This record gives sequence, C-alpha cells and structure tokens, in this order.
Amino acid sequence: MEIKDYGLSRERGFLSQYEIDEITLDGRFAPIIEAAETLSGLLTTGRVRHWLDALPDPQLEEWAREAPEEEVRTAMVHYSFLVQAYVWGEPDAPAHLPANLARPIVALADRLGQAPLLPYSGYVLDNWYRLDKGGPIALDNVVMHQNFLGGADENWFVLIHVAIEAEAGLLLDNAARLVTVAQQGDEAEAERLLVEMDQAWERIYGHFARMPERCDPYIYFQRVRPYIHGWANNPAFPAGGLIYEGVEKFAGKPQAFRGQTGSQSSIVPAMDALFQVGHSDDPLKSFLDELHHYRPVQHRRFIEDLAAQSSLRSFVEHSGSSSLKEAFNACLQQSARFRTRHLEYAASYINKQMATGAGNDPDVGTGGTPFMKYLKKHRDENRDQVVA
Repeated sequence: MEIKDYGLSRERGFLSQYEIDEITLDGRFAPIIEAAETLSGLLTTGRVRHWLDALPDPQLEEWAREAPEEEVRTAMVHYSFLVQAYVWGEPDAPAHLPANLARPIVALADRLGQAPLLPYSGYVLDNWYRLDKGGPIALDNVVMHQNFLGGADENWFVLIHVAIEAEAGLLLDNAARLVTVAQQGDEAEAERLLVEMDQAWERIYGHFARMPERCDPYIYFQRVRPYIHGWANNPAFPAGGLIYEGVEKFAGKPQAFRGQTGSQSSIVPAMDALFQVGHSDDPLKSFLDELHHYRPVQHRRFIEDLAAQSSLRSFVEHSGSSSLKEAFNACLQQSARFRTRHLEYAASYINKQMATGAGNDPDVGTGGTPFMKYLKKHRDENRDQVVA
C-alpha cells in the first residue's frame, strides 16, 4: 500500500498536490472568477443574489467530464463559494438555487463524486497556495485563495487547517507503511514508525493550539461560520432542502446536503482505520458514515483500504514488546487528544457564542448534527481502545 496511489504525498498529505494560484481556467470562467474575486464586496452590498443572478451559465456539463481534475477542482472552489454566498448572504435563505449556479456546480460535483455545495476539500484542501514556492507549507508562507468576507480571522481559520493537513502527510505515509510492516512482523520498524507519528502529532497539536492567535471566537461565529452551513436538518429550509433549478436529475425536488465541517477531514478517520478504532452504532455514527461520502473519492478509498488491510492492532496485541505497545497507545491517545482540543474549540467558538438567527444554531454543527455529543462520544471511545 503506497499513498501515491491515492493522490497523496508525505509532504502534503490530503492537500492538493498542485497550488490553486498556478491553475488557469479558460475564458468561459472570466465572469465567474470576477464575481468570486469580488465576493466580499458583493456580500457587503446586502444584495449578493442580485449580482449572482446576473452571471451567465457557461454550460459546463461536457467540459466538466473531460477537463483536467485540477481545473475541475479549482472551478469547484469558486462555484461552491458563490453558491454558499447566494444561500447565506442575505437574511432569509432562498427556496431555490438559480439554474445559472445550480447547473454548473452539479456538473462539477458529478465529475468529482461529491455533493454540489461547499465541501471541506473546496474550503481547505484545494484553497491555498504558497507565497514563496521554494518555501515550506507553513503558516508564514501560505495564503487562503478564495474567501467569503475575507479578513484575518477567516484566513487564519482555514490556514490552521492547511498547516495541520500538511503535517499529517507523515501520518498517512507511515500508516501505509505500517500495513506492510505489521504483515511482515517487523516490531522494531513498527515501533520506529509509530514514534515518528507521535512526534508528528505533537507538531499538529502545536498548529491547532495557535487557532486563537488570529481567529477570534466572536468574529468566527458572526462572520465566518454563517456561510459554511448546508441545507440538511436546517430550519431555514422548511421544505426540507434547497431546490436546484434546471437540474433534471433532481426533478425540482428539494435537496438536503450536509454543510462543510472539519469532520469531513480524513485525518482522524484514517487513523481510526489504521488503529482499528470502532465506534458504536447510533445516530452520530450514522452521521459520520454519511460524511464519508462528502470526501474526495481517492481519500475515501484510502480510508477504506487502510481499514480493510490493517492488522496493526492484532500485531501489537500479540507482541511481547512493551515499548511497541506504548508507541501504539501513544498514537491512539494523540488522536483522542486532538478530538479533545476540537471539543474545546467547539465550546468556545460556537457553544458559548450567542445564536444569531436561522442557520447559525450554536448547538448544531455546520454539518447539521449536534456536534458536542458527537465529539465527546468519539473522543471517549477513542481513549477506551488502547492495547493492554
């Protein structure tokens, strides 16, 4: 098992292996890119739908099927931001998404095997670039490409995730190697790889701990979070979802899709797959299983193959090496620790902030589920599955 077979790398992990500022879309996208680049200004007018209604429909169906993937993913970044801005950029959510936005984003989503709204991949994984191309993917050298309102808080929120995802490349590469090492019965190499992963987790935790430096909880709740909700389980859509006009396969029926959420990141699920951490059946597990289908196709395959091929837990359990077991448990505890920090941020950035209207319920995550219960439950289950 090698991560390059899944479009991943040790240096970038699940991040795009290209950088979005180096991708050029052809002339049909000119008005779309112009609107995307001025989205902050359009939102500030208070009538963003007026401006977005005027955009042409570039008829992307055939292009989306044939274009290079990096171009399709770049177009998806821009269109998914425009769609979210159309839905959440004015006080009341619309019942319909106009055909000039609905048809293109469905065409792009169909090519990518994802849902036609803003995904975590469009918000984070594909939405960054380095200022110094010879420098590292580090917080002092990366830029968020597409914004909603813009500003330091919105940028920092996304770029912290970019830094974490880059650091996690080592976890993914070592995870793939551990599948082979466990099958070969090489205890020394397994321990070395696990210790290296534990050290990488410390660096990840260091990035995560910097979130409050430039992303204020109040600004996040008021100016960043409102735009990333979806239309599943959302009272703003009494009909049960959003109608995508002009999309034949939806037949004029409301569509209920989950909003962008950090729970769509594939890092922790990949670690659960490697360490064979199970979660009990309940509505929250069903939610996570559903979110799995919002990830890029290759990322889903990596998690699924890791889960199917990993025998690491059994290998460590039957080992006589106490230091190997300690290294295994240290990594297991690191993912539980990561979940704990996520829980702490959810409390301070969302739960403690005052609700500000429909679509920004502080007790429901942007994916449309009660997040506090989910985070606590899975953190605790993670902790309980160490090897004795």
